[in-house]
Amino acid sequence: MSIASLSTERLLLRPFELSDAPAFHALVSDPRVLRYTGESAVGDIEGAREVLRTRPLADYRAHGFGRMACIERESGRLIGFSGLKYLADLEAVDIGYRFVPEAWGRGYATESARPLVRQGFEVLGLERIIGLVMAQNLASARVLVKLGLLHDGQVRVPECPDPLDRYALTADRFRAGCPAPD
Repeated sequence: MSIASLSTERLLLRPFELSDAPAFHALVSDPRVLRYTGESAVGDIEGAREVLRTRPLADYRAHGFGRMACIERESGRLIGFSGLKYLADLEAVDIGYRFVPEAWGRGYATESARPLVRQGFEVLGLERIIGLVMAQNLASARVLVKLGLLHDGQVRVPECPDPLDRYALTADRFRAGCPAPD
């Protein structure tokens, strides 16, 4: 299955490629980026390439969707990722995003995630999309709310010692107009 690219006003959202490993390494090795993820830093570019191979590239093959590279259209630079991911432990599809620190606070998470949530419901036929966030990560929680997700309790996942806040949006609420289009 071919994964389609999407464009927003400022971003190109496209499937990851192994050649993205050097730029992807910045997302999986910077402690500021990893602060709220529960993940350990990836040591080198080859490690980043392996993460690409075993996570998004494997997800594309297994599920037909996965996290997408976010390319800043103006600069052509990979500045983050955003997208849907199937979480087997929770039997749920999660919307997630991560950006380099210099891109924080500029609305990229909302801009990138909104069309991917829409695609999840309208193209993939999902019935529910969740978002997981550490309680301290207020910026990420605000993005989820902007996307129309509502707080839906807490869950535990193997990567995090503390429970995560779970937000959710159902297909019925999405079809009813939540969130409102830009």
